[in-house]
Amino acid sequence: VFSDNKCCEKDKISLEKGQHFKTLLYPLLVFSDTAKYSLWSFLPRYLYLQFSKAANAFFLFITILQQIPDVSPTGKYTTLLPLLIILVISGIKEIVEDYVSLLLLNAPNPTALGVNVGDIVKATDGQFLPADVVLISSSQPQATCYVATSNLDGETNLKIRQALLETAEIQTEKQLSSLSGKIECEGPNCHFNNFIGTLYLNGKSPVSIGPDQVLLRGTQLKNTDWIFGIVVYTGFETKFMQNAVQSPLKRSRVEKVTNVQILVLFLMLLVMALVSCVGAAFWNGTYGENTWYIGKKDHTSPSFWFDILMFIILYHNLIPISLLVTLEIVKSIQAMFINWDEDMHYERNDVYAMARTSSLNEELGQVKYVFSDKTGTLTCNIMTFKKCTIAGIIYGDRPCPITESSEFSDPKLLENFEEDHPTKEYIKEFLFLLSVCHTVVPERDGNNISYQASSPDEAALVKGAKKLGFVFTARTPYSVTIEAMGEEFTFQILNVLEFSSNRKRMSVIVRTPTGQLRLYCKGADSVIYERLSEDSLFVKETLTHLESFAREGLRTLCIAYIDLTELEYQQWLAMYEEVCTVVQDRAQSLEHCYDTIEKKFLLLGATAIEDRLQARVPETIANLLKANIRIWLLTGDKEETAVNIAYSCKLLSGHMPHIQLNANSLEATQQMIDQNCQDLGALLGKENDLALIIDGKTLKHALHFEVKKSFLNLALSCRAVLCCRLSPLQKAEIVDLVKSHVRAITLAIGDGANDVGMIQTAHVGVGISGNEGMQATNNSDYAIAQFSHLEKLLLVHGAWSYFRVTKCVLYCFYKNVVLYIIELWFAFVNGFSGQILFERWCISLYNVIFTSLPTITLGIFEQCCSQESLLRYPQLYIISQTGDIFNIKVLWIQCINAFVHSFILFWLPTKMLKHGNSFIISNICQRACYSVSMMFFFLQFSHLAIWGSILIWLVFFTVYSFFWPTIPISPEMTGQASMVLACPYFWLGFFLVPIVCLIQNVIWKSNTCSRTLLEVVREMESSRGQELDCSGEFEFLSPACSLYALCALTASLCFALAGGYAFSQVEHAVISQEELVRSYDTTKSKTRRTFSTAFSESIFE
Repeated sequence: VFSDNKCCEKDKISLEKGQHFKTLLYPLLVFSDTAKYSLWSFLPRYLYLQFSKAANAFFLFITILQQIPDVSPTGKYTTLLPLLIILVISGIKEIVEDYVSLLLLNAPNPTALGVNVGDIVKATDGQFLPADVVLISSSQPQATCYVATSNLDGETNLKIRQALLETAEIQTEKQLSSLSGKIECEGPNCHFNNFIGTLYLNGKSPVSIGPDQVLLRGTQLKNTDWIFGIVVYTGFETKFMQNAVQSPLKRSRVEKVTNVQILVLFLMLLVMALVSCVGAAFWNGTYGENTWYIGKKDHTSPSFWFDILMFIILYHNLIPISLLVTLEIVKSIQAMFINWDEDMHYERNDVYAMARTSSLNEELGQVKYVFSDKTGTLTCNIMTFKKCTIAGIIYGDRPCPITESSEFSDPKLLENFEEDHPTKEYIKEFLFLLSVCHTVVPERDGNNISYQASSPDEAALVKGAKKLGFVFTARTPYSVTIEAMGEEFTFQILNVLEFSSNRKRMSVIVRTPTGQLRLYCKGADSVIYERLSEDSLFVKETLTHLESFAREGLRTLCIAYIDLTELEYQQWLAMYEEVCTVVQDRAQSLEHCYDTIEKKFLLLGATAIEDRLQARVPETIANLLKANIRIWLLTGDKEETAVNIAYSCKLLSGHMPHIQLNANSLEATQQMIDQNCQDLGALLGKENDLALIIDGKTLKHALHFEVKKSFLNLALSCRAVLCCRLSPLQKAEIVDLVKSHVRAITLAIGDGANDVGMIQTAHVGVGISGNEGMQATNNSDYAIAQFSHLEKLLLVHGAWSYFRVTKCVLYCFYKNVVLYIIELWFAFVNGFSGQILFERWCISLYNVIFTSLPTITLGIFEQCCSQESLLRYPQLYIISQTGDIFNIKVLWIQCINAFVHSFILFWLPTKMLKHGNSFIISNICQRACYSVSMMFFFLQFSHLAIWGSILIWLVFFTVYSFFWPTIPISPEMTGQASMVLACPYFWLGFFLVPIVCLIQNVIWKSNTCSRTLLEVVREMESSRGQELDCSGEFEFLSPACSLYALCALTASLCFALAGGYAFSQVEHAVISQEELVRSYDTTKSKTRRTFSTAFSESIFE
C-alpha cells in the first residue's frame, strides 16, 4: 500500500505472492466527488451560496429583527415563512440538478471493480485504464502496446508503451501468481510525461521505471489484444485527477450586480427609515401634547432607535422577497427552451443541447472570451486524404458532391494513369511511395483489411492509396506487399529513417521488386525543397499547389524519392551502424547520419490531408468575432497542427502577422515578451490584427508571477491566441489568468477529459458530446453536440436570457419601490406613526399573485428582437455583452422613475378624493399601482398576463370584501367592494392615474434624438413584418476597436503564410519505428487471443 506519510519523496508498493488479480470489466472508474455537492458538504455549501445573495442575507436580518418584542408592525413570521419557502425551493432545484448531473456522469461509465494500489490488472483492446498502471506484459511483439491519450493531451496519434524485459515474459496465471517484489516511485504529481520509479523483483537486480512503462488513467488501450499491469496510483492520486480542479460554485455577473443593487435599495430603505424617524420626532414634538388619543410616550434616545427598527421592518419589502423565486422559475423555463431547441438538435446522434444548470443563462449573453479545444471540438477528429498534386497536376480540386466522409474523389487521376498519360510513371511511383513509406500495420479480417497506425495522417495516406488501387496487404519484419494493377509487388525494407519534429520528415530505404535501391521520403515542404536535386521537375507548380492547400487549412506533405547505387548505400550503412553504437548524443548523431543520404531528391508531388472541421465551424467563428467575442485556441496538440486548423476555421488569415513565443528558460521568456510589448508601443493593450502562438514549455515560464502580467497584456493585444502542447492544468491556468485579471465573462468549450479543468474554471463551461467520452459534457454547465451550436446558444439564447433576466429584475425593483414609497408619502399624512396604507394580506399577495404573472411572462417571452436578426447581425450581441442595460446607473433611473410614479399614484388620488372615503383612496392607489407596474412592459405574449392580473385583482377584491365575519379576517375590508366599485371617482382614477404616470415615459422616448442599433433593427422588423430582407446588407458601425497601423516588430513576428505542414507521428518513443515495423509479420496466421489463451501461450519464440 502507499505510505501514510504523504510528504515522503517516494512511495512503496508491495507485491506479495498471490496478489489480487483483477480483470477490468468496465471502461472507466468514476468518482462521485466530481459532483458539486456531497452528502456532508451540501448544507454548508448551499447555505453559503444562498446567503451570499444580498437579498437572502437581508431578509434573514429582517427575520431576526422581527423576533424582537413590540418592534415589528407586521408580525414575527411574515418574512421567515417566505424565506424558508424560497430556501426549500432553491435547495430542491440544486439537489435535482446535481443529482441529474451525477446520473449522467455514471450512466456511460459504470463503476469498475475496486482497484487498489499493488493490484495486478488486465485490460483488453478498447478499454480505458481506471488507474495509473506499470505495464508488465502485453499481447504485442516486444511487449509493446498502443494507447490513445486524447483524454489527457488532445493528441490524436497513438503512443507506444513497452514493458520491461524483466517482466515481458510473464504471460500465464502461474507466472503472475508467483510475482513478488516492490516498486518505489515518486509521490503523486500532475506531470503526465514524467515518472520515476524502481522495480525490485525478489532475487533480481533493481530495474528503473520511466514514463514509457506507465499507462495513465484515462488513456485507452488501442490495437492491442490485452495487457497486464501493476497499479501504482489510484483515485485522486492518479496524474489525471491531479490535473483536475474542484467543481466551483458559479454565480453570474447579473447576480453580482443585483447584489449591489440590493445594497443600494437597502441604503434607500435606511434613508426612508431615517426620514420617517426624524418626521416622527418632529411631529411628536409639535403635536404630541395635543394628541390625547395617542398614549403618552417618553421620547428618549432608545425610542429613536426603536422607531428606526420599526420603519426598517415597515419598508423592508422595498427589496422584493419574491425576486429570487421568480428568477428561479424564469431561468428554469429558459433552460427548457435551450433543451427543446430543434436548431441545436444533432440528428445524426439524436443529441439535443442541454442546460445542466439554469443559474448561468444570462451569463451566456455576456461572453467576451471563448477558450476552445481543437481536437473533437473544432474538428471531427477524422483524417481524410483530400487532395494531391502529382507531376505538376492537381487532383481532387474539382467540385464534387459533398459527402459525409469528404474523401478524395477525382476520376481524372486514374484516367491519366490508365490511359498512358505522360505523367503515368510519376503517378505510379507516387502511389507506391504512399503504400510503402510508413509504419502502418495491416490487419486482415476475411476479405477486409484494416490499418492500425500510431499516426492518423499515415493511416489516411495508406487508405487513400488503397482507394486508388494500390492496396497495402502485408508486412513482414523486412518487407511490405502491395497489390496494384492486378499484380503483387514486394518491397524489401532495408532501413527506416525515423520522423522527428526537428527533421519534419520520414524516409525508408527499400529495394524495389526490380532490385533497384530507392529512398522514399515524405515531409514538410521547407525541408524537402532545400534537398531537391537541380534536375527535379514541377518545383514551381507544386509550390503553387502547396500554397493553395495551405490556404484551405489542409495538412500538406511533399513526396520525393532518390535512386541509390549499391556503393552509396553500403558506405552510408557502415556509417549508420557505427552511429547506432554511439552512447552520447545518439539522437543527434542519427539525424546527422540521415542527412547525409537524404539529398538530391526528385520531387513527385504533394498530399493534402484534411482534419475535417465540424459543420459550419468557420461561419460560426466569423460570427462570434463579429459579435466582439475573442477566441483563444488551447490544445495539447502540436503547433503545426493547431496553426493549420486555425487557418481552416478562419481564426487566422493569410495576412495576419504571428508573434511566436518559444523559449526554454524564464529569462528568455521574459526577454521575448518584454521585447514584443516594447515593439507594440502604444498599440499594447489595444486589439490588433495579430496572432500570438505559444507552446506549453514556454507558457510554464510565461505564467510565472514576474512575467504573467506582461504576457497577459501581450495576449490581450492580439486578435487570436493559440496555445499548443498544453497540459489540462495549463489550460485551466490560462482561463483563470484571464478570468482573474480581465473584467469580462469567459467561456471554455471542449469535448475531452483533458478539457474538464478549463471548463470548470471558466465563468461558463460548455461540453461537446464528441468521440472522447462524456467527461467534458458531464462536468459542464451546458452541453451541445456541435461547435456550430455555440452560435445560437450565445447570440440568441444568451442575449434573450440576459434581456429577460435583467428586465425581470428591474421590473421587480420598480414595482416594489413604487408601492413602498407610497407608504412613505402616507407617513406624511399619518404623523409618521408607522401605520400602513394597504391592507396586510393585499400587500402580501402583491408580489405573490397580483404582479407575479406579468413578471414571469416578461422573464419568459421578452425578446430584444427576433432570432433571425440576432443571427444576421451578430453586432447586436455587444449590447448585452457590455452590460450597459443593467448597472447601477440604470437602477437609479428606474428608482427615480418609480419615485415620480409613486408621487403621482398617491397624491393625485388623494386630491381627487380629498373629501371622499379613505378606503377608496387606498384602493385607487393600490389598483393604479398595479396598473402602472404592469404597463411597465407590453409584449405580444403578455396580454393574457396583464389583463388576467387586473381581472384577478377585481375578483379578489370583490370576494375579499365579504369574508368577514364568516371568515374572521380583515374586518376593515367589509363592504368596500360595494362602495368602491360604485364610486365614479374610483373608475376615473383607475384610468386617469396610470395614463398620467405613463405619459412622461412616452414624452421621454419621443424626445430621444439618437437611435441605437437595437432600435433600428426593431423598426426594420416592424416595417417588414418580422421578415428580414437578406438581399441587402445593413451597415453598422461596430464598436470594436478600430484597426491600427502595425509598427515594425522584431524577428519573432512571422509574416509568411504557413506552409500547411502538420504531420502527426510518434517520436522519441521507447522503441524505434524501425524496431516496431520489424516486429510484425502479418503473413502468418494470427489467432485472436482471449483471456484463456493468454495464460497458456507465450508471444516470444
